[in-house]
Amino acid sequence: MNWEPLLQAVRSKLEETRSAENPLDSRRLFHGRGNCYPGFERICVDSYTPAILVTLFEEYDGEDELVGQLWAMLQPCGYSGLAVQRRYQPRAPIVWACGEPVEAPVARRGALQFPLTFDRQNVGFFLDIEPGRHWLEQQVREKAGQVGNLKLLNLFAFTCAFSVVARAAGELEILNIDLNKGVLKRGQANHQFNQLPMKGVRFVARDALRDFKRYDRSGPFQLAVVDPPTRQRGAFEVDTNYAKLLEKLPACLADQADLLLVLNSPAHSEAYFCEMITAANSGFSVVARLPQNPDFPDSDPDGALKMLHVRFERNG
Repeated sequence: MNWEPLLQAVRSKLEETRSAENPLDSRRLFHGRGNCYPGFERICVDSYTPAILVTLFEEYDGEDELVGQLWAMLQPCGYSGLAVQRRYQPRAPIVWACGEPVEAPVARRGALQFPLTFDRQNVGFFLDIEPGRHWLEQQVREKAGQVGNLKLLNLFAFTCAFSVVARAAGELEILNIDLNKGVLKRGQANHQFNQLPMKGVRFVARDALRDFKRYDRSGPFQLAVVDPPTRQRGAFEVDTNYAKLLEKLPACLADQADLLLVLNSPAHSEAYFCEMITAANSGFSVVARLPQNPDFPDSDPDGALKMLHVRFERNG
């Protein structure tokens, strides 16, 4: 198989990285899943300096050849190990294929670092949602000190990267909600790893929808992030549960609040998402769709990750 189109895309990213403000920041070097590279739709290459992670979502002829050519290109750039995750195999194993295993890989974002787990399907940090983290960082910087008792509600918090970024940006209280106690513990460790003050930052294992009454009185929240899984068996389904959650949400929001609402479902369009939001409560208005992370090109904007800045104003 001719891997040159993929290799050329990686070369271009490496050239961009050399002149970047933070050249060690983690980023995607190749994104096949956006259907912009015919023949390579099921391949991704991520940079977590000094580690490289190649993810294969289906089996390709000549995989070892691809890995070898990538390593020959990347090793001189300061990488010490290349790992391959084969999602098409049971349990999606990750093996170190080239160089030396990186014992403690991290995702880097400026001065912040997020420890990764290369022994699980999701390593613990999502690169595609960086525009959302940047938006939240700006919101906290603008509001901290200007808004009394500033509070952030972080729903489906996962490993709490949004919370880390927000706490690093300014003084505020944060409530992180996730059904999985394990990822919340990793979220707490992420704050400690970055030596961030923990006062006012909470990590609560709750079902964001079914347990709403068990955390809604922790508000009112002037900021909220809602970033649910598309489908979490037995817990959350975008088609049936997202609208219900949005209907409940105003009960814990301040009279004026800014929200980041996320939908990661190629099957649902931006228009569908906007209609769902405005139908949930007349106080919701969509301000703008955040730009896509340029490292994640997509041939279909409706199929890409949708990140919406939504403003809430209580009526009456």
